[in-house]
Formats: sequence, C-alpha cells, structure tokens
Amino acid sequence: MSATPQRHRRARRLTLTALAVTAGAGAMVAAALPAGAASGGGAAKSRTVDVQMLSFNDFHGTLEPPQGSSGTVSERQADGTTKAIPAGGVEYLATGLREARKGHEYSVTAAAGDMIGGSPMLSGLFHDEPTVEALNKLKLDVSSVGNHEFDEGKTELRRMAYGGCHPVEGCFEYGKDFTGAQFKYLAANVTDEKTKRPMMNPTFVWQKGDVKIGFIGVTLEGTPDVVTAEGVKGLKFGDEIETINKYAAELNKQGVKSIVALIHEGGLPASGAYNYDCDVPGAGAGISGAIVDIAKNVDAKVDALVTGHTHQAYACNIPDPAGNPRMVTSAASYGRLFTDTTLTYDRQTKDIVRTPVSSPKPVNKVVNRDQPKAPDMTELIDRWKALAAPVANRTMGYISADIPGRGSESPEKPLGDLIADAQLEALAPADKGGAQLAIMNPGGIRADLAYKAAGGEGDGVVTYGESYTVQPFNNMMNVVDLTGAQLITALQQQVTGPVNGVNPKILQVSKGFTYTLDMTKTGADRIVVDSVKLNGAAIDPAKTYRVAMNEFLAGGGDGFTVLKEHKNKLNGAADLDCFNALLAKSTPQNPIAPPAADRITIIK
Repeated sequence: MSATPQRHRRARRLTLTALAVTAGAGAMVAAALPAGAASGGGAAKSRTVDVQMLSFNDFHGTLEPPQGSSGTVSERQADGTTKAIPAGGVEYLATGLREARKGHEYSVTAAAGDMIGGSPMLSGLFHDEPTVEALNKLKLDVSSVGNHEFDEGKTELRRMAYGGCHPVEGCFEYGKDFTGAQFKYLAANVTDEKTKRPMMNPTFVWQKGDVKIGFIGVTLEGTPDVVTAEGVKGLKFGDEIETINKYAAELNKQGVKSIVALIHEGGLPASGAYNYDCDVPGAGAGISGAIVDIAKNVDAKVDALVTGHTHQAYACNIPDPAGNPRMVTSAASYGRLFTDTTLTYDRQTKDIVRTPVSSPKPVNKVVNRDQPKAPDMTELIDRWKALAAPVANRTMGYISADIPGRGSESPEKPLGDLIADAQLEALAPADKGGAQLAIMNPGGIRADLAYKAAGGEGDGVVTYGESYTVQPFNNMMNVVDLTGAQLITALQQQVTGPVNGVNPKILQVSKGFTYTLDMTKTGADRIVVDSVKLNGAAIDPAKTYRVAMNEFLAGGGDGFTVLKEHKNKLNGAADLDCFNALLAKSTPQNPIAPPAADRITIIK
C-alpha cells in the first residue's frame, strides 16, 4: 500500500525537475525569440510580449501646422541629397498616432517635455489650455516637464496638471471649467527648496494586465538658466543622472524592472535629416551634446531614453554603463514627427529584453499632411479659433517675402535682425531709454514670418496671431548700461561655457552693430575683438553703451551671465509691442523686405 504513493512522489519530483530545466532553457531561448513567440502550447501566455511606445517632444502648443521652414522636416534621399517634407499639425498627429496604435494590444504614449510654453497664439492666448485638451484627446499617458512648462511659473504649471480656471482671466469657455491634464506630468529632479520634496510626481507606472513599465521624468538641470528667474523661484533643479538613478533603484524595489527615462535634454546629430543613421560607423557615433554623457552614465536598470530640448530628430544606440544596447530617441519638435519604439517585455524577468536582435530599431515617423485630418482635432481648433479671432485676425503689417526665423539654420537670422531693429527703434528715443543697439536671444524667436496666407488675410499680410507666434513670451524690454568690455564678453559667451561652447547661441543684433565670428577657432577666440563695431566705430572697452534687451537676457539667461552686471536699467514696452510697432509702419505698397542678415561675418 505504501509503495505506490512513494513512486508517485518520485515521479512528480522528476517531472518538476524536468519542468524547471525546460523553464531555464526557455529563459535563454526567449531572449532570442521574436517577441510574442509562445513558450508553450494551447492558450498559455507567451514568455515575451511586444509593447509599443509612441513618443514625441517639444510640441510647444503647435496645434495648427507650423508655417514656413518650421513646418517641414528634412528627409535624406537614397542619393544623399535631402528633401523638405511638409509636416506637423495636431489634426495629422492624432491620425498618425491612432493609425500607429492599430493592431497593438499593448501601446503606451509618452513625451519628453515642452508640451506647452512658447506656443502660437491659438494656444498661448488661452494659457495653453487648448493644448492640454488636445494632448488628452491624443491619449498621451505621461510626460516629463520641460523648461518651457515653467514659463508662467510653478503655480500655473500645477494648474495645467490638475485643472481649474485661470486665476486672473477666469474660464475661457462659458460654463466650462478647465479640467487639467489626464496624463501624468513628471518632475523628478524639481524639488521645493523648503520642503525638499518633488514639486510633482517623480515616477509613473503604466500597467496593462501583467505588463508594467515605469517612467521617470526629468527636465534639464540648467532650466533656471533658460527661463525667467521668477518662473522657477523657490525651486531646485537636480542632476539628471543622479535623479534618474535614484528613482530607477526605487522602482526596482517596487518590483518594476522595465524602466523608461523621459529627459528634457538632448543631443545634436551630425545631420539634420530625420532619417539619418546616427549609429554609423558605430553605436552613437553620429551624435554629440549633453545627452551623450547622460546616456553613458544613467544606470543600466533604465531600458530606454526618450529625450528632447534640442528640437532634433534621432534614434541612436548609445550603450549603457554595462555595455548593453540602449536606444536614445528624439522626435524633433512641433509635432512634425513621432517615434515608434518596440519594447520587448519578458514576463518572467519583468524586464525589457535588450539585445541587438530582440526588437526592431525605433523609427521616427513623419506627421505628413496628405493623411486625413482627425475630425475631433479640427473641431477643437475651430472652437478655440472662434474665441481668438477678434484678436488674432487683426492686421499688423505687410512683408514682401518669407522672413526666416526659427526655421533658419544660419547663426544670423533675417527675422532676428528685424526683431532687434524693432527693439532699437522703439527704445532709441531719450525718454524711452536712449538705446544705441539691441540684442535678441535666438531661442526667443519661435517661428518664421511666412508670405503665404495662413487664412483669409491675403498673401504678405502679417496678423497679430502670426506676430504673437513669433514672440509669444510677453517679455518686457530693458535698456541698460554696459561697458564695451562687457559687450565683448557677452559676444564671447555666445560660444563659450558648458552649454554655449558646445551649442553656440548667437545673439541677433540691430543694424549698425557688426563683428566677425571665426568658427575655425575655439572658445572666446572665435570672436574677432577688433572687428566689433557700432556704426563703423570700434567698440571702446572703457566706454559705456546703452543696450536694449529683453528681461530674460538682462537676467543672465542662456548663459549670458555678464549681462546681469548691467547698470541704470530702464523698463520698456513688451517685446511684442515693439515688434508690432515696426510692422505697423509697413503698407501694402511698401512692405517689409527680409533683412540681408549681413551684420555678422562668419568664417567657417
């Protein structure tokens, strides 16, 4: 009687041992199997499953298709030439994302910051409520904050996230309260200086069934250098690498092994074409900039990096500290591209399988305008346009041709010259500050001025909505005293320092201010000092000059720390008012022509 049970127990132990060996072999095989390959017969779940991650960055409230060269992407052709492809517009982005999701049981949509801020008038006039509504309709799951999320300060950012009508202007639509973001905004490295706590959620865990993916969201540590001081008062911005590694360890403790970092910091690929292969001749060989150091030092626990800030397009393989392949992606800006990434999730390890053959390489997909518009986005745009129309459609002035700004790749931009001229003209009178020259930060130019009509205003007509889109920040102008030596130092700071030394920020200058920029040299030597002149006369280091600039620059923004040393500040009009005043002097018979952009002589 007793022998039979013993035989059964031994047989059962052998069966369990065999199963354990099979499972162990399966663990090794599964990593090399195509995602979704079943490890058993019947209705058993597969060992691995494909999770689609759709991502984008730097949307900047661009609901309508961007105008001019800002509304195209560069596509590399088979013969090595490039072609400009019209792209962008939330009606097309919605269609593209929805089509991409079809056939994918597991799909998550993530963003890497600057969803709002620096927005065209359609969104900016309403403090970006239209954009948050659109992102909700896009089914965005999670986004890191970017520096532009702080344009209107931390309290307004929290309103964007959690809802409520504007504290001053109230509710924009009768009978409707603003509900806030239905996606999670993450700010892991942004802490309150007093409480030391993150100002918003540091992490988010996306889950469907037994599949879990953790997201960590950070903005660039240098955010205080690229926003107005008032917007980040009382906040501390921590190191991106340290913060991500800290929260990756915390997610691991919670049992979340699959981790994606959303980082509002980026890189500079060697080519501006969205389909450029930045892994030739080797992994990550074709990209430089801040993100490279971050990617090489973020803990191997993190499986992918979705990045932004530089408005560039790339999908690079930069190995993690353990030497394993890890994708680092960015989808340019303004909703012109989105990235489609396949994450191979291993149900047993709960981690992402990362081998060169485990998943297809991420692909940046063009949001082209020959696909159908999403009707719900058309309705959203039309609704907000009707509210904006009385202000947006007013004629400000006339131009004779496109005036490139944000879309220009040249250090000196025709629209930058025009803006600086407008500031000088507005602030040159003695009672307005007595400005002798004006300087303008290139990042403050958010669009081009396009000759072709965007609506029914007619070709060559610049509306208030279009001028607002060029300069949406409502920065107040300052006129200050700077010595000639300080002016020269400011020019040198365009091409030196930890950020500008790698990615120069060339100030746009008003007429009469000229100099030579020698890019064959390095550091401060790139500024040919004896070439710096005002109205033909050499700048005297000991002399004092009255200089017009916006309050962002006067506060030392964008790495121009010397500008904080100014004296005798006089506050002036808003930058947009100065620009519109210049536009108002034009007529249909005497439109503004694009400036020649010949104030800075560039030696390459």
